[in-house]
Amino acid sequence: MRKILIAFDGVHYSDSALSFAAKLNEKAQVLIAGAFLPQTNIANLWLYFGTGVSGKELLSLAGEDEKEAIQKNITRFEHYCIDHGIEYRVHKDYLDFAIPELIKESRFADLLIISSESFYASIKNEPNEYLEETLHDIECPIILVPDQFEFPACNILAYDGGESSVHAIKQFSYLLPELTSNETMLVCANDNVNEPLPDELNMAELAARHFSSFSLLKFEPDPKKYFNTWLSEEKAAILVSGAYGRSSLYRLFHKSFIAETIKEHQIPIFIAHK
Repeated sequence: MRKILIAFDGVHYSDSALSFAAKLNEKAQVLIAGAFLPQTNIANLWLYFGTGVSGKELLSLAGEDEKEAIQKNITRFEHYCIDHGIEYRVHKDYLDFAIPELIKESRFADLLIISSESFYASIKNEPNEYLEETLHDIECPIILVPDQFEFPACNILAYDGGESSVHAIKQFSYLLPELTSNETMLVCANDNVNEPLPDELNMAELAARHFSSFSLLKFEPDPKKYFNTWLSEEKAAILVSGAYGRSSLYRLFHKSFIAETIKEHQIPIFIAHK
């Protein structure tokens, strides 16, 4: 049984994150741990990193209505899990719960699911630096889920020739074996289409061992044009990519064709780093 951590920020109830976890539970039982972050606004995350303000101090910035909303979200989460037959836990000391505690909790989870429209809204421009900092420090793989999504029937494995992307693909197959029977495409993304990716054949050989319906996709000479056209025909996909922030995923999102595509199509993203 896998332990899945779901982060709820402030009064935002992560319907899509919980729905994604519930779909996984239908295929193989999971334990869901709900982490309720006491923040009045996602922009206040800088307080955690810049000043070391505790969760209790930050929560004191919120009004009574917001505190009540957080408690209602906890109750709503509990009822949802009971109604769907999902084993669950709630971080009981949520008044003291902050980003450092979320990072620590991720050490003891198999997977973190975050519903984050702010991530998708900023991906085409400058990244949300606070979310970026959090994602970089989280100690388990992450799935970012937009508010509206279709559960994956197709896997897109982004390979840029780097160690991080290989690690992410392996982690995806280990943690989500129920998705390995999906149609799967290994997309070779390279800023310079005139140069071959290192170890491309080795990567294809590995992926073919883990994904039963596997194909290799290369887009030349205009990857941006053809990738967008192809992805628009994929109705339910998940992108698998390497570490966010300081490695290959940053380059993939912000210096290549995939950034615009993800914003347009709003698909879940699986992220893993060592």
